[in-house]
Amino acid sequence: MTKIAVLVPCYNEEASIAKVVGDFKTALPGAAIHVYDNNSRDRTVEIARAAGAVVRTEPLQGKGNVVRRMFADIEADIYVLVDGDDTYDAASAPRMVRALAEGTLDMVNGARVTTIQKAYRPGHRFGNWLLTSMVSWIFGSRFSDLLSGYRVLSRRYVKSFPALAAGFETETELTVHALELRMPTAEIATPYKDRPVGSVSKLSTFRDGFRILWTIIVLVKEERPMQFFSLLAAISTALIVPILIKFVQTGLVPRLPTAILSMGLMILGFLALACGLILDTVTRGRREMKRMRYLNIPAPGSSLPDITE
Repeated sequence: MTKIAVLVPCYNEEASIAKVVGDFKTALPGAAIHVYDNNSRDRTVEIARAAGAVVRTEPLQGKGNVVRRMFADIEADIYVLVDGDDTYDAASAPRMVRALAEGTLDMVNGARVTTIQKAYRPGHRFGNWLLTSMVSWIFGSRFSDLLSGYRVLSRRYVKSFPALAAGFETETELTVHALELRMPTAEIATPYKDRPVGSVSKLSTFRDGFRILWTIIVLVKEERPMQFFSLLAAISTALIVPILIKFVQTGLVPRLPTAILSMGLMILGFLALACGLILDTVTRGRREMKRMRYLNIPAPGSSLPDITE
């Protein structure tokens, strides 16, 4: 029998956690519900335990730290990762699990669909679109909702995921990991609703948005070093172009300080290009190692999991 685990990272979610646990028990009767509390100052732990969840704690603050701990601790065949704020649709879980098993996929992303302004604020909607577009342009366009907190994952995905992020940037890392290893994935539209009364969002539009943007930049450096350092090289050598044009036309160098600065930057540009070439080889080796680790874990079974027991 296929073992399904529902993973719920939580921080101060006493107003919603009981309903989340109850809804997923109804949607996936045979699944184990794991709630990982992240230093909540309210009654999240006792309410989750009373609702029938397996409750553990992670003292390192940040959603990424909680996801890392959950992926390390919990053994299952299929993992359903969802936030504890009762904004995601538990009734969509069986369809997402079935899609993963039926298609032998490694990740099914729950793309949020809503007309409720409070549930998906314009600032969050625009930021998600911008960051999703950046990742699509750099790593490939396979997802429309980069920052969704609702995903169904295979065992080989979970146990090969490096989980380096500390906070909300973990969703970006989850997406890029699948894109980099070219894993079989899918995306299913799922209803998204407003938080219940008494529940407050932990996401800061600007602070977490900049952290996610920085994570994308770091991932480009780590996973696309040739492109990253080639761009630095191009920027570094740009100043020399007008000086070279002037020299070809007149045989003179009218701005000697600028020429010296440009030559220095051009040397740095060539060094950046050399770094890109070297790191590109290193990255290819790292990617091959991650791929081999991923392939060492069995794929999701072709038989459909029983989600009604």
